[in-house]
Amino acid sequence: MSNQSHSNPETPAYFDLHTTGIGYLSQIRQVTPQEGEPFLSVTLAALRGREDKVQYSYFECRVSGKQAKMVVNQLQPAVDGKQKVLIGFTLSDVHGQAFTFQKGDKAGEPGISLKGRLLHVGWAKIDGQPFYKAPAKAA
Repeated sequence: MSNQSHSNPETPAYFDLHTTGIGYLSQIRQVTPQEGEPFLSVTLAALRGREDKVQYSYFECRVSGKQAKMVVNQLQPAVDGKQKVLIGFTLSDVHGQAFTFQKGDKAGEPGISLKGRLLHVGWAKIDGQPFYKAPAKAA
């Protein structure tokens, strides 16, 4: 749980669920919803499983952290240029959202989209070369 206190009913308390991992960044875009403010969004292909049989879990992420927004904006030219951008990340509020495929072989079938908020980028590599490393946090 976050550091909020239950003793003040005017200050809401939150339960934080954070997910960390590494994954490939793609589809950096500005989303303008019909209601609400525009926001930065990315697709993240998170690696999982054995190193010699890697599997991917795809997340559609709203970029929420100030530091994450700065790093993602710096990485956009590499992503747009189809370079391989690998990041160490922290996601929050991961959840699934049901949908129905509209096109292709799966048209009419149900699917699930994983969503979350990209809070932090710990490091980034472009085509295997170090690009960014977050400063160490003070104790």
